[in-house]
Amino acid sequence: MGEIRKTYDIEFKRKAVAMFLEEGLGYKTVAKTLGIDDRMVRRWVAHYEREGIEGLKEKRGTSTGSKNGRPKKAKTLEEEVLRLRAENALL
Repeated sequence: MGEIRKTYDIEFKRKAVAMFLEEGLGYKTVAKTLGIDDRMVRRWVAHYEREGIEGLKEKRGTSTGSKNGRPKKAKTLEEEVLRLRAENALL
């Protein structure tokens, strides 16, 4: 069976990042203090440095397809079919 992953809220992640960046604590110290793995702290700091507070928001479960429920690739293929049909009509 799959492992259930713990989800941390944005405030908890922000606290971990602040302990590292503002208080100058090391990854392992922050992790031990908060009871989490130091790799999570590293990941959150990297996301924060790249994207700001937005980088700490939960991204799991978000859709990557278009809003009408079709994946982007299907829409692209549909557009290509229409283009090719139009080309064939000209021949």
